[in-house]
Amino acid sequence: MSGSESQGRASPGRLAGIPGFDIDGVARAAEGDPGILRLENLDTDLRPPAAAVAATRAALESPAANSYLPFTGRADLRAAAARHVGRLSGQSYDPDRECVITAGGTEGLFNALLATVDPGDEVIVTDPTYAGMLQRVRLAGAAPRLAPWRFDSSAGWRLDLDALASCIGKRSRALFLMNPSMPSGGVLGADDWRAVAELCERHDLWLLYNAAMERILYDGRPYLHPASLPGMRERTLTVGSVSKEYRMIGWRVGWIVGPAEVLADVAKVGIYNVVTGVGIGQPGALAALTASEEAEDVAASVARWERRRDAVLEALRDYPVRPCGGGWSLLVETRPLGLTARELSGRLLARAGVAATPMDAWGGSDAEYRLRLVFSNEPVARLQTLGNRLAVAL
Repeated sequence: MSGSESQGRASPGRLAGIPGFDIDGVARAAEGDPGILRLENLDTDLRPPAAAVAATRAALESPAANSYLPFTGRADLRAAAARHVGRLSGQSYDPDRECVITAGGTEGLFNALLATVDPGDEVIVTDPTYAGMLQRVRLAGAAPRLAPWRFDSSAGWRLDLDALASCIGKRSRALFLMNPSMPSGGVLGADDWRAVAELCERHDLWLLYNAAMERILYDGRPYLHPASLPGMRERTLTVGSVSKEYRMIGWRVGWIVGPAEVLADVAKVGIYNVVTGVGIGQPGALAALTASEEAEDVAASVARWERRRDAVLEALRDYPVRPCGGGWSLLVETRPLGLTARELSGRLLARAGVAATPMDAWGGSDAEYRLRLVFSNEPVARLQTLGNRLAVAL
C-alpha cells in the first residue's frame, strides 16, 4: 500500500466524535518552567504511604511480582480490596468471585462497561463528567446520555434528578457515576443516592460507580457508599484504585468489586483486554490498603487538599469560580469573562504562567466555557498567587 493510500484511510467508526486529549498538550507547554502553576493534570505532590513505597521496593526483587499470574490479581490483594469496599459499604464480598484487580481504575471503568452493555445501548453519565468515562462509553459502542449538574450560588453543585430520570429510555442499561464528580467536584448527598437507587431498581439498571475519590470530601460532608442502600449491592460495580486517595498514580493498580454474576464477565474482559494488573504495583497497593493507619493517612491528605481548595476560592473570590465539595479540581465559568475556556487557558499560560485545561470534551454544550483548575499539586503559597495571575491574563 502506498503512503498516499494509507493516509486517506478513514478512522474506525467507533472513534467518530471522540476528540483528542488536551491535558498532555497543556502539560508539554508548561514543562521546564518551575514558575508555572501546574493546575492542568490530576497529579499531587503529596507522598504515597511510606509502607507502600517500601513494599514496592521489595517487590522489585520478587520473582512472583514479575509474572502474569494470577490473571485476576494477587489473592491477598483481592481479599484486601473486597474488605475495603465491604467496610465502606457495609456489605460482604467474596474476594474469589466478586473482586478483580485491574491496571488502574481506568481499565476497570472500561472493563465494567464492556461486561454490562452492548453496542447500541445507552449509558447515563453526568454533565460535566470525566472525559475518560464519557469517551469510554462511546468506545464500548454505547451512546452516552447526559444528566446535568447545575450550580446554585447557595447550594453549590446539585445533580438535576428530574433530568437524570428523563434520560432513561428503553435502551438504557447503566448509570455511570463518579462521586465526587470530576471535574466539578459536585457531591451526591443521601437523597441523591436514594433517587439513583430508585431509578436503578425501577428500570433494572446497573450502577457503575467510579469510586476513585470517594472519601475526598470537604466541609464535613458525610460519606455514603451506594451499595449500602437497599437492593443496590446486586446492582453496583465499584471501581476503585490507589491512585488518588493513596497518591499512588504511577502504580496503576485498581479493583472492581461487585456481584458474582457479573464479575465473571468482568474477569473475562480483563483477561482479553489488559491480561493482568501491574505485578510490581500490587504489593504496594496491598500495603496501602492494609496499613493500620490507613484511615488517618487518607484523612490527613484530604485536610491538606481542602486547605488548597480554600486558597483557590479565596484567591478567585472576585471571579466566576465554582466551589467544589470534594475531589482535586474545580471549575471556572468563562462565559461571564467573555472568553471560551480554550481562550482563557491560552492567555493564562502565555501571560500569567498558569497551566489549566479547557473542558471542551467533558460534557455538553456548556463544556467549552468551563476551565478546570486542579489544586492537588501545588502548595497553598503558590495557589494564593492565582488571583493576581488571572488578573494579568485578562
